Amino acid sequence: MTSPPPIIVASEDHARLTELVALVDETAVVEQLEAELERARVEPLCDVPADVVVMNSEFEYQDVVTGQCRKMRLVYPHEADSSTNRVSVLAPLGCALLGLRVGQQIDWHMPGGMRRIRVVAVIDRPGVAPE
Repeated sequence: MTSPPPIIVASEDHARLTELVALVDETAVVEQLEAELERARVEPLCDVPADVVVMNSEFEYQDVVTGQCRKMRLVYPHEADSSTNRVSVLAPLGCALLGLRVGQQIDWHMPGGMRRIRVVAVIDRPGVAPE
């Protein structure tokens, strides 16, 4: 297992996620999210590069071992809906991908075991004007 890549979290997201962590009963994912928030470089959303997964980003990721790709949107728990590919930041996948840039990969404990996942593209995200 490799060391986790550096991550960037928008200050607006960081504040809201820190509040969320304080409200939720301790679970493994909450503890992982708290650790990710502690290690993150925090910048205002307007300064976060366009290829970073932030809250409400639509992105494509790949399971590096299987090669399978999927598109998802990273959302807060009350907005999560698997039928519309909206993954909660409190789900293992959402927590793992928060703050990663396109091309970065991370080893993360998922249901079913350790997985290596990589960000392929950030398709749409707040704070970035469409081209």
